[in-house]
Amino acid sequence: MTVNKPSSGRKKVSSKRRAALLAGCAATAALTLTACGGGATGTTNKDGFGQAPQKDGALTVWVDATRVEAAKLYQKQHPDVKLNIVTYDGDANGSNYLQTKVQLFNRTGKGWPDVVFSSQNNEVTWAVDAGFAAPLNKGLIPSASLEKFASGANDVCTVSGTLYCLRNDLSQVVLWYNAPLMKKFGYQVPTTWEEYQTVGEKVAKEHPGYLVGDAGDSFTPEIYLWASKCGANHITGPKAVSVNTSSEACTKMAGLMDVLIKNKSMSISGIFSTDFGKNKADKVLLMPGPAWYGGALFEGTFKTPAKQMAAAPIPQWQGETSPSTGNVGGGTWLLSQHSAHIKAATDFLKWVTTDNAYQGEKAPGFPAYAPAAETWLKGQDASGYFASDLSALKAASSQVWPGWGSGQFSQETIWAATVKPGLTQGKSVVSMLPAWQDSIVKYAKSNGYKVSQ
Repeated sequence: MTVNKPSSGRKKVSSKRRAALLAGCAATAALTLTACGGGATGTTNKDGFGQAPQKDGALTVWVDATRVEAAKLYQKQHPDVKLNIVTYDGDANGSNYLQTKVQLFNRTGKGWPDVVFSSQNNEVTWAVDAGFAAPLNKGLIPSASLEKFASGANDVCTVSGTLYCLRNDLSQVVLWYNAPLMKKFGYQVPTTWEEYQTVGEKVAKEHPGYLVGDAGDSFTPEIYLWASKCGANHITGPKAVSVNTSSEACTKMAGLMDVLIKNKSMSISGIFSTDFGKNKADKVLLMPGPAWYGGALFEGTFKTPAKQMAAAPIPQWQGETSPSTGNVGGGTWLLSQHSAHIKAATDFLKWVTTDNAYQGEKAPGFPAYAPAAETWLKGQDASGYFASDLSALKAASSQVWPGWGSGQFSQETIWAATVKPGLTQGKSVVSMLPAWQDSIVKYAKSNGYKVSQ
C-alpha cells in the first residue's frame, strides 16, 4: 500500500481552528477518547496516557522510501508479526503531510498509523497537542535504553521532560575534504574558521575553479550559521523563540561567506543542482556538511572515487573554548497514542532505532543510538571507501549547538525565500541578515510563536 505524496506546499492551520481543536481536546475526559484522541471509549491509563483497547491485527508502519528496507528487515526477522508497510514522503521538505492526515484521522476517529517515521525533527511541535504522539519515557522505553542515545539527540523529541519520539539518525556537520587534493596542493586541513577563509582565498588565486564550500542550498544556514552559534533560531519554549541575526556570531560567518562567494571558492549553485553535479562535483577540495554527505553525496550522487574523501572536525573561531557545530536533517520515529497494538509497536520502535541489524549495519546515516553508531562507524571504516576513519563524526555528534532549535516553522523555507534569491542577484549575506531576521519573525508569529529579538 502506498500513500500518494502531497503537493510540496506547507499547509497552515489557522490559529482559530487550532485553538478550537486544542480546546476540544482539553475538554475531553481522561479515559474517553473522542475525535481529538482516539475514536474509542473504554481506554486505560497506562504508561502515561490513555491507551485504546488492545487487539490482534496487523501493525501499520509509515515510512519513507529510504526506511522501507528497515521495515522489511524487521518483518524478515519477526515473521510472527503482521506488518502493514505504508510508504509516504516522510514529510520531506516540510510537506506537512503527516500533520494533515492526523487532523483527518482525529476528525473521523480512525486511520492512525501505529508507528511513523518522519524526516523532520519538529513533529512534536504539533503531534503532542494533537494527541497523536505517545509518551515514551513513562514506561514504554526503559531509561537504560534512552540513556544510550547520543547526548542531546532526543532533545527535539522532549516537551516539558516528556519524550515523544526517538531520533533515528544524526546529521551533525563536519568538514569533508579531498585528502589527495589537499596534499597535492600543499594545504593543511583548517581547524579554525580564520584558517578556512585563508585556504579559500588561496584556492581562488592558486587553483581557481576548486571549491571550499557551497552556499546554494536551503539548508545553508544550518551548516554555517548554526555552527557559528548565530542566535537566529533559539527556541526558548513550546511556543517561544528568540531571533537575533545581528550578533557577532552571525555577522562574522556571513562576512566569511561573502568573501568566499565573491572570489568563487564557495559556490552558490546548490549541491544537488545540475550545474554542480556536471561542473563542480570533481572540484570539491573542502566542503562543510552533515554526516550523510559521505555516503549519500560523495559516494552516491557525485560518484567520487574511493580513498579521496575524509572528514575532519568543523572549524571553530579562534579562541572558542566550547566546540560547536550545526545539524542538517536526521529523522524521528513516533508511536501513536491510538495504537491498538502498543506492545508490538513499542517492540518495532525499539528495534528500528537501536538494533545493530539495521542501525549498525544497514542504516545510511549516523545512528542516534550510540552503541549502534560504534558499529556503523566500524562498517564505514571497513568499507574501504573513505581516505581516513570517520572519528570526527563521533566527536561532532555531541557538539551540535543547542541554541538552534526545531520550531514548527521551517528555517530552510525561510532561507530559500529570503536569502537564496538575493545571492543569485549578487547581494551579500551580510546585507540580507536584517531581511532574514524579519522573515523569521514573520513566519514564527504566523505559527503562533511569541518572538523576542
